[in-house]
Amino acid sequence: MAANVLFSIIVGVVQGVSEWLPISSKTQVLLVSTFLFGLPTAVGFAFGLFMQLGSLTAAVVYLRKEVVSVFSDKKLFVYLLVVTTVTAVVGVPLYLITEKLLQGTYNVGAPMILLGAFLLADGLYIRRAHRKPRITGLNEMGMKQYLILGFAQGLSALPGVSRSGMTVSTMLFLGVEPESALRLSFLAYIPASLGAFITSVVFSRTELHAAVGAIDLTGVAIAMTTAAVVGFATISGLLRFARQSEMYAITIVLGIVALVVGLVVATGSVPAGPETLILPLPVFASHF
Repeated sequence: MAANVLFSIIVGVVQGVSEWLPISSKTQVLLVSTFLFGLPTAVGFAFGLFMQLGSLTAAVVYLRKEVVSVFSDKKLFVYLLVVTTVTAVVGVPLYLITEKLLQGTYNVGAPMILLGAFLLADGLYIRRAHRKPRITGLNEMGMKQYLILGFAQGLSALPGVSRSGMTVSTMLFLGVEPESALRLSFLAYIPASLGAFITSVVFSRTELHAAVGAIDLTGVAIAMTTAAVVGFATISGLLRFARQSEMYAITIVLGIVALVVGLVVATGSVPAGPETLILPLPVFASHF
């Protein structure tokens, strides 16, 4: 029983931290839950989406003022509506093919490596070119940016693709000021994560039953609560870091995080079966 509680807390911490970094939280939860609870790969992936309910709670509580103002702020409402709609159109079909990908030779670390390399290169370019943010907030964004962000967020339905990493890196590349990029990314996460949660319940009932059976309801509740508490602290820390740092520094740091974690994961996940996904866990878990 004590081990199960500890394992649930570890899963919650991993979800609470990784959801807001460019390292694909669903992949990290897949790795940890496969290692600690012995879940099959497809079950671990579905559980990773289910765990987003904990991070959703953290985002809603931290961004409660913006959440309350959604229906009175037309600009914010349209932003969330367009981004979420495009995300669903792109993401749901991709989610439906994930099980086949995970049964093949899909390397879940590869997308993180690519994203990290992109962020690192963009950060170095920003520093060299002394590029300043061109967009300081939502009021300076339009339909073009919304559509691009929705598409980028939709791609995160694929294993190894980070939702936060895709949206934040896209906004930084478009010239959005770092704190605004993070805040708008976190806001877009709220309806997207709710959709991901519902998608996992609708399309992956069997896998979720298997996950709950292995972890039990108390363990799931502990993991969710831990993810919410740790997620709240992580959001606060990232936004504070964005306020106090230069744009190039934020981009480079996020790139290094994605690159390092991607390399660690990729090292042991050539075939994407449960036995190989477990290999990088001892190294990865030591970071938490």
